[in-house]
Amino acid sequence: MIKVKARAGESIQQMVKRFKKMCEKEGLIRDIKRNSYYEKPSEANRRKRKKSARMARITSSNRI
Repeated sequence: MIKVKARAGESIQQMVKRFKKMCEKEGLIRDIKRNSYYEKPSEANRRKRKKSARMARITSSNRI
């Protein structure tokens, strides 16, 4: 659960901006967008395979 406490002299707009950044950093917005519609299990598996292949490429290129 994301909580934002007011800092000394901080306006409401600044607090909202901090809250949005925290939500984005946690991946909350991405999850909400992804869960807003039904995703078939085959599409979910395809997305996970694509993500793992991308990560494998990134890690293998960093080791060189």
